[in-house]
Amino acid sequence: MKKRRREKNYTNILITGLADKGFGVGRDEAGEVVFVEKAVPGDVVNVYSPRKKKNVRFGLVSEYVKLSPHRVRPFCEHFGTCGGCKYQHLDYKIQLQEKEKTVQQALQRIGKVAPESFEPILAAEHTSHYRNKLEFAYSSLRWLTREEMDKGATSADNVLGFHIAGVFDKILPIHECHLQVEPSNAIRNALRDIGEEQNLEFYDAKNHTGFLRNVVIRITTTGNIMVIVAFGKDDQKKVRNYLSEVKRQFPEITSLYYCINTKLNDYYADLDMVLYEGEPVITEMLGNVKFNIGPKSFFQTNTHQAKQMFDIVKEYCGLTGRENVYDLYTGLGSIALYIADSCRQITGIEEIAAAIDDAKINAALNNITNATFYAGDVKDILDDSFSQKHGKPDVVITDPPRVGMHADVVSTLLKLEAPKIVYVSCNPATQARDIQLLSEKYRVTRVKPVDMFPQTYHIESVALLELVK
Repeated sequence: MKKRRREKNYTNILITGLADKGFGVGRDEAGEVVFVEKAVPGDVVNVYSPRKKKNVRFGLVSEYVKLSPHRVRPFCEHFGTCGGCKYQHLDYKIQLQEKEKTVQQALQRIGKVAPESFEPILAAEHTSHYRNKLEFAYSSLRWLTREEMDKGATSADNVLGFHIAGVFDKILPIHECHLQVEPSNAIRNALRDIGEEQNLEFYDAKNHTGFLRNVVIRITTTGNIMVIVAFGKDDQKKVRNYLSEVKRQFPEITSLYYCINTKLNDYYADLDMVLYEGEPVITEMLGNVKFNIGPKSFFQTNTHQAKQMFDIVKEYCGLTGRENVYDLYTGLGSIALYIADSCRQITGIEEIAAAIDDAKINAALNNITNATFYAGDVKDILDDSFSQKHGKPDVVITDPPRVGMHADVVSTLLKLEAPKIVYVSCNPATQARDIQLLSEKYRVTRVKPVDMFPQTYHIESVALLELVK
């Protein structure tokens, strides 16, 4: 019979760092590590630990014995409940230090490598209002705080806001979100009010009933605004009445779309998008490159910081105009198109076909003729025949999803022996794993963390790998 892992209490735990998902990290007198929710470096806490997972203790603060000097006042009224910006109560300088440590430790512990140059983290110029896209959910059930429940409040309320982590059927109403510039808040709050005024049914995720379901708001640095409303039923009269009022109140919306989603999930990329009014796309600029963004387009969420990161990629590539470049996991070709004017040719591969369609459209939009794009799984397309057709690469850029590169892709890169690999990652752990596999032929010469998402535990890392001759 499996032995039960018992509860445990700790006293006077000094939090010395941060771990994945925003947990504070401390040790007891015996050296046992405990991950603590809602604790930051410098806090001294008493901890109740109900569980142990994979030999690591996870705990909750039962008492704050001493608060960290690095704590700051959160600027959002929803902090602590929303869960989206976990570090608002932590000084931004300390956030950057901890993110830097995350990348360093992953390289040391997982990658077993020490970069020849580990460069200071690139801080974000904007630590709030930096996202160009937000998604919200309508609900007929409101998330209640413990205090509200103690006072006998009811969940029956029409709201528009964010999902609470781990809760699928109740939504936290958002009055003011500091992640996106105005008129984002004004639009979202009006969308809720219009639904109430028109007596429309807000979605019930538990029973899968309701009319108003989800909304996406995109605002570009060029001033374009796209709003996409997902309806749970195809009632055209209600759709038209609702959207016409939205457009009347916000004539600045440049693209107003809707879709009908009767599925059991909120995923909308497989749904038909209907342009109700306005332009079919919004435009965004990265440097001198213009991008048309449609309702299903993937685009870097932090436009300002994306440009800064792409400049680092460009620098690491060391382009002279003569290079043959491969761009793996290219998305809609944002990096490829950004650097196309500095290389001889660039070839991008991306699994999502719609993203490649966007890449080709945006290449034509910018009169870029030296960029070629392929739709398909990188591990299937990047083979011997591919390199024979497009020539051996001088530089490979790879920007895989959080799971990192497939083992077959790593093996192919080892066979290709490109002089340089520039590895862009949103997950330092899988980046470090892949770097360790590539260390058979490559040395890590430069690494620079990039903070794309201030107030969160997410961190990007750009690494330059050079072939050992």
